Amino acid sequence: MVPLLLVGGLVAWGWGGTTRSHRVGEIPAEELAEAAGVSPRTLIVDFRDETSDQTLASNGYDEEQISRFSANDRLYRLRFATADETVRAAAALRQDPTVESVDYDVEASIPPGESSLAADREVFAECTGTQNGNGDGKHDGKDAHKGFPDDPCFRYQWHLNQIKLPEAWKLGQGKGVTVAVIDTGVSKVPDLGDTKIVAGYNFVADNERAEDDHGHGTHVAGTIAQATNNKLGVGGVAFGATILPLKVLSADGRGSMAAIAQAIRYAADHGAKVINMSLGGPLPVVTIRHAIDYAREKGVVVVAAAGNDGRGRVSYPARYPGVLAVASTQFDERTTFYSNWGKEIDIAAPGGNTRIDQNGDGKPDGVLQNTIVPNDISRTDYLWFMGTSMASPHVAGVAALVIGAGVTRPDAVEAVLMDTARRPKVAGAGHSGRIDDHYGNGIVDAGAALKKARLGRDAGKKKS
Repeated sequence: MVPLLLVGGLVAWGWGGTTRSHRVGEIPAEELAEAAGVSPRTLIVDFRDETSDQTLASNGYDEEQISRFSANDRLYRLRFATADETVRAAAALRQDPTVESVDYDVEASIPPGESSLAADREVFAECTGTQNGNGDGKHDGKDAHKGFPDDPCFRYQWHLNQIKLPEAWKLGQGKGVTVAVIDTGVSKVPDLGDTKIVAGYNFVADNERAEDDHGHGTHVAGTIAQATNNKLGVGGVAFGATILPLKVLSADGRGSMAAIAQAIRYAADHGAKVINMSLGGPLPVVTIRHAIDYAREKGVVVVAAAGNDGRGRVSYPARYPGVLAVASTQFDERTTFYSNWGKEIDIAAPGGNTRIDQNGDGKPDGVLQNTIVPNDISRTDYLWFMGTSMASPHVAGVAALVIGAGVTRPDAVEAVLMDTARRPKVAGAGHSGRIDDHYGNGIVDAGAALKKARLGRDAGKKKS
């Protein structure tokens, strides 16, 4: 079992293991076991769609359903008694004409000490309006940020201003666009009260209850589509968008790569136009790459966090072609100390840095959203998180804005986002295009992206 860590909001594998080969059976079982701390004895096997039930029943393996969708996806889990038996089975399965891919089913764990900070009493009271004594959880508007939006704590969301909101909201809010959040689930906290959240799926418990029991997924969903201009709390990037919650990580942070693959397919089959994955790791998983290809073919933009290891190696699935890999910036527009970099980085967005206060507002420079409180999910609060986990949903939200403006093909949406990304202030003057392996094409710019999307949508139309 390779441990998966939620570090500063990003789910990231803690093992930096071998990179010379990633096919199952080519990484020595004892080497993987030493790195993971346990024997690798479980495989994810993706059988070809045309494989019959009779063939599965007679192939000598005991296929275990990952969820109720396994029979449709032909994606199963196989367990073995020893690591050596697993390796032998993997080698045989790779030669089986009914098999499309074979991977280790890597499990995950979230350690304590995730980097998040709850709002102090002053900020909580300001966000909820309780400093006025009305007790209804709504702000009376007297102290609200002037202009649009009227969310009283929008003034602490430097990260939304960095991507040129709210100017972009004059051009669109992502209405009618469904964004899948593949994470720890999403709970309807107070400041998501006006956000449309459709029924999703829990791939941990294999049921329809996709509520959050950790806090990470709800925070991510808030960045994408927190209710905005509702005189409560904070704002979200595409507040007109719809959230599709897909829970793949449990309360204690354990998840399955097989579940993530199924969640990607589920999103594509259930109307998602954008997928956000604030998770990743150093090992490629063929089953997930195939699921991403499936989603792309169905017209879905896939966005993922680059990783929080602070090194020049982008995590998977962000590393895959066809996925927008997002690096993290802080208030001064420098990339953060924890953000991974590499040639696969497509774009950057604010992920925050709770260790500093560069804007001088007396508060940490994290990404502020309303979520349930980690380790005390009976409570909700306004929390500052930091991580590429927080950067990724900014880009997913802007992708929803672009799609809502009429640009729908994934390659076209990505082109709009990257063509309009702006150079960070610290990079100095220069030509448009790719900046480097830390920023990719630059910081996502919602205003410029929406303007370009609308220009493209209207191109060729006759003027009245």
